[in-house]
Amino acid sequence: MFPPTDLLGRGPRAASEYLSQVGDAGIDHVCCGDHVSFFGGSGFDGLTQATALAMLHPALPVHIGVYLLPLRHPVLVARQLADFGAVAPGRLVLGVGVGGEDRHEVSVCGVDPATRGKRMDECLAVVRQLLDGGTVTFHGAFVNLDDAVIAPAPAVPIPIIVGGRSDAAIRRAGRLGDGWLGIWNSPTRFAAAVQLAGEEAERTGRPCAPSRHAMQVWCGLADTRQAARACIAPVMEAFYQLPFERFARYCPHGTADDVAEFLVPYVEAGCTEFNLIPQAADADQAIWGVAAVKKLLARL
Repeated sequence: MFPPTDLLGRGPRAASEYLSQVGDAGIDHVCCGDHVSFFGGSGFDGLTQATALAMLHPALPVHIGVYLLPLRHPVLVARQLADFGAVAPGRLVLGVGVGGEDRHEVSVCGVDPATRGKRMDECLAVVRQLLDGGTVTFHGAFVNLDDAVIAPAPAVPIPIIVGGRSDAAIRRAGRLGDGWLGIWNSPTRFAAAVQLAGEEAERTGRPCAPSRHAMQVWCGLADTRQAARACIAPVMEAFYQLPFERFARYCPHGTADDVAEFLVPYVEAGCTEFNLIPQAADADQAIWGVAAVKKLLARL
């Protein structure tokens, strides 16, 4: 689950207590996003935030959903990932994506928004090779390297999940990812994406199709659907600067039973993990609501 956006600003003691509650509730992992300068300058570097979260709890894994890899140099990212793997081995799942809600965020980083997909292909290929511990020479349209090495490589491999709604992103997951991370899509589309990623993996000669497929879901949790909508709608409208109606069909809101019932078809479509973004009246209700959804899904 995603913790409150201001969690780390509350200080290490309060943040550590919150994460202890999450772990004690039986929730599998915590999540963070990544933005550099989102809609007027807001953001928080995903790897910085993930590292802080990992240091504030001794065991909880951290998922980044999603890191805007095309805005960074892949050798520097590989160095950061290797360092994370050294201090918190086996506790990071890296979701990567091209972004897109705010094209100005991309351009202020010196990147032409039209090149994001091709940059992602090159950056992801380089990062994966570096994390495998090899010496990398790569000459592409955007990345040029001779004899690059990141040592030591992570002793425990870091799963990389490719996010994005387009067929191009799903095929990228098939070629270069350990799975696909969906958002704003139906169960039917999710099942088609799983199949497309597998077909692309087979086409490119990968020995095994990616299988760690996930779904990122905003949800509202309360005793009634009306109360849950009142929790989620204003937050999403402020974040995306769009009316909630644009998202409502993909954002379950109501009781834990309502949310779990909404998610079951995605499990049937091949989803193995959910990154829930819960909105509730308070932190306790969000934590225990997510924990209840997990238990219900296991039962269903």
